[in-house]
Amino acid sequence: MNKMELLFSYGTLQDTAVQVETFGRELEGFSDQLLGYRLEMVEIQDAEVVALSGKTHHPIAIESNHKADFVMGVIFEITEQELAQSDKYEVNDYKRVRAEFKSGKKAWVYVQA
Repeated sequence: MNKMELLFSYGTLQDTAVQVETFGRELEGFSDQLLGYRLEMVEIQDAEVVALSGKTHHPIAIESNHKADFVMGVIFEITEQELAQSDKYEVNDYKRVRAEFKSGKKAWVYVQA
C-alpha cells in the first residue's frame, strides 16, 4: 500500500483537467486555510504548464508573517508517486514546504521559492 500524503492546492491543481493530466485521476479533498500567507500572481514561463492550465499567470502563496493572513484552498490526499508528479508540474518559482493549516492538519504546499 502506498503511503498517502496531503497536498494543499490554492490554484490550478484544483482544476479537474489539470488533475487528470497530472495524476491520471480526479482528486478528492476538503476545504482548508493556509495560515500566515497571502496570494500574489506569478507569470508562468513554462509553455507546457500554460497550455495545460490555460493561464499565463498563476497564484503564488507568499509568507506574510501575519497570523491574520490566510489562503483558501483544498487539501487532497495523494500517493507519494503523485506528489512526485506534482513536483514536475510546478515551475521553479515554487518550492514545496510542509505547513500547518486552520484544521490543525499538516500538508505539503507549493509557495514562493
